[in-house]
Amino acid sequence: MNRTRPVSGYSAAQLIDRLTQARKRLRQFIDVLPADGWLGPRAGHLNPPLWEYGHIVWFQERWCLRERPDGTCGSSLRSGTDALYDSSSVPHDIRWDLPLLQPAMVDDYAEAVAVAVADRLHSGFDNDIAYFAELSLYHELMHIEAWWMAFQDLGYAPPERLEVADAPSAQHLAFPDGEAELGSGPDAGFIFDNEKWQHAAPVPAFDIDARPVSEAAFAEFVDAGGYRHKAMWSEAGWGWRTASEASHPVYWRRDAGGWQVRRFDRWTPLRADAPMLHVNRYEAEAWAAWQGRRLPTTAQWLRATARQEFSWGEAWEWMRDPFVPYPGFVPDPYRDYSQPWFNTHGELRGGGPVTDRSLKYPGFRNFYLPDRRDPFAGFRTVSAD
Repeated sequence: MNRTRPVSGYSAAQLIDRLTQARKRLRQFIDVLPADGWLGPRAGHLNPPLWEYGHIVWFQERWCLRERPDGTCGSSLRSGTDALYDSSSVPHDIRWDLPLLQPAMVDDYAEAVAVAVADRLHSGFDNDIAYFAELSLYHELMHIEAWWMAFQDLGYAPPERLEVADAPSAQHLAFPDGEAELGSGPDAGFIFDNEKWQHAAPVPAFDIDARPVSEAAFAEFVDAGGYRHKAMWSEAGWGWRTASEASHPVYWRRDAGGWQVRRFDRWTPLRADAPMLHVNRYEAEAWAAWQGRRLPTTAQWLRATARQEFSWGEAWEWMRDPFVPYPGFVPDPYRDYSQPWFNTHGELRGGGPVTDRSLKYPGFRNFYLPDRRDPFAGFRTVSAD
């Protein structure tokens, strides 16, 4: 199997350790999952935790142990797992109805896969197994972030308390005409297929917020009736707002003292300098329009990362751009990572408070449907064109 680029340089021992540490983090969530939480409610933005746990293990086995040089797939250590956990072929809506392995059985499956992957890394370390081990690592870290999102959405107590950084009122950073480099080059180490390949994009002069929009700034929009003024919203955004009957951010409520924000299982007063989180793209666009501004393009955002004053990594940030393939895109072996979601999802950059640091680099392209409010997503604005 011929990789089109070098891997990132981890040794076999380092990859085994990183996979082990990721699994320990997942186990922290499993250990505090409510007793009746293994299936959880049916929702389009959730997976049953029992399914998701098995899927994470299956994915690691599928790509680290079963992928063959000719692109075919070998047998699983446990029969029947493809019919349960292959996200490319198992529709989302039926995942609650499958005869899923019970937690102790998934534990056994996970242990067998971990031992076999470690043996494979030690006994025949090459670019192929390194690539797939790293793919499995990042896949698991993304799912751990999804567990954070689910715990927030469902009001569960997480294994540790989340510290949200302050985001004081932002100054604007000005940029003259220039260009930005989109995508990643072949010397960047492991990258996902949607980052291929690096290319330049012109960027006319603009200014951009130095930090993401804060909770206090967003509250001004809510209090000014922003959710009632159609003129602030795109056509699609107003359609979402009226259908959802949203009148304020999803995890907010008002009491006698003002707005409160629910963080997992606790309600706390709105923090003036906390970055705004859990807004969808429509809400972000409406706030920007209220200010006479817009969401940034990816090229603007990437160009701004070169400035030390530009603070990022406090929230996933909605871009103005849709999630689309770069010129010449070709899917990597895990073909369904990116291409099924092009042109329907919005692009986000930066990484949020629960994102693993290895996925917090400017070139990483996250993507969600524009109506999603459960991600740890916020935004900043740029001058209107």
